[in-house]
Amino acid sequence: MAITGRRAARLAETAATARAHGVTAVEIVAEHTRPADNAAAVEQAVAGLGGLDILVNAAGVIGNDSISPPRPDEWRRILDSNLEAVYDLTHRATPHIVAGVRGSIVNLSSVAGLRPYANLLGYCVSKAAINTLTQCLALELAPHGVRVNAINPGVVVSELHVTGNAVSDYAAFLERARSTHPLGRPGQPEEIAALVAFLVSDEAGWITGGLHVIDGGRTLTSLR
Repeated sequence: MAITGRRAARLAETAATARAHGVTAVEIVAEHTRPADNAAAVEQAVAGLGGLDILVNAAGVIGNDSISPPRPDEWRRILDSNLEAVYDLTHRATPHIVAGVRGSIVNLSSVAGLRPYANLLGYCVSKAAINTLTQCLALELAPHGVRVNAINPGVVVSELHVTGNAVSDYAAFLERARSTHPLGRPGQPEEIAALVAFLVSDEAGWITGGLHVIDGGRTLTSLR
């Protein structure tokens, strides 16, 4: 597999873990809002792996923004990372995936793409767009045997809210997730990874265009 990210040290750590399990790992430092980085990432992945069958678009950011007062810089930052970068990387990778074997694309979206949340304007819009992008691509690429799915998680323990300073008290945020998610806890990265692994496997060979919710029941709740 090829893994990408902005932090070389974290990439090396992840690659070492993969190699310890007998997996060939290609490390690629990339900022996916830069088209040149995306072009280089695809080129390095294909060269290092001998082709490309699967793409998982997992990079993204979150931030607090609204229409009043407007925060156009934050809007652009979120849309650039969560939508434009996915489009750019995907269109560069798609010819290789089409030429590969049983191609599959998985986009990491969010429950915020399925229901609105106040003061998360850019994030909600970007994830709703990812869901529609997923289903459009599923139809477009189906004749080539390429499947495209999206995963819509609830709150998952990760660095997403911390690195972007979207939450001032992360411990309190996770504690609140116990009450906002009917199963009584936030999700774990391994649970999302397991769903990704299933969706790109042969066992999911007749699944495409799905918006797969994994949220501890979050989207079942109302504001009442």
